Amino acid sequence: MNTNRTHPQQRLFDDRSLGSPDEGCCGECCKPSCRCCSRRALCLSSIILTVGTVLAVVGVILALVFGIPKSPPGDLPNNLPGGLVFRCGNPQFWVFTDKKCNNFNDCGDCSDEIGPYAGCAPCGVYWWPCIPVDFQYCSSIPRCLCRDGRQHCYDWSDEYTCPKSLTC
Repeated sequence: MNTNRTHPQQRLFDDRSLGSPDEGCCGECCKPSCRCCSRRALCLSSIILTVGTVLAVVGVILALVFGIPKSPPGDLPNNLPGGLVFRCGNPQFWVFTDKKCNNFNDCGDCSDEIGPYAGCAPCGVYWWPCIPVDFQYCSSIPRCLCRDGRQHCYDWSDEYTCPKSLTC
């Protein structure tokens, strides 16, 4: 009996063997009992984990060096002429004056469309006055949405009493 000869299963942990079929290790595609394939998966997992860790460290370093972007300053309207800016009901929010009284909820609380500071005229001929169900509108909806089979006003007046307009 020759003692120098190694059994193929003993070569699984040999430095030269990475599971190539020509060396007799894992000749059949990755069985759960195959130690070479498990070793390959462990190596790939380690490499992926190392690359992910390096990318995370680089991201943190870049954030510390260049700083994390900050939200725009709330005092921007103070740097603009007063006629260009309308302060919303919530003083942290503002819109340009051309967004005021345009029948759209630009402030998020309808303060740019209704209320004492907005000073908007009643809705025009292409708008139907009602309490809209859509957050997009405040005190009226476009008439082209009337009689379209979908509720746009809380009282359903857009479907039952509003005459439809062809233009929107």
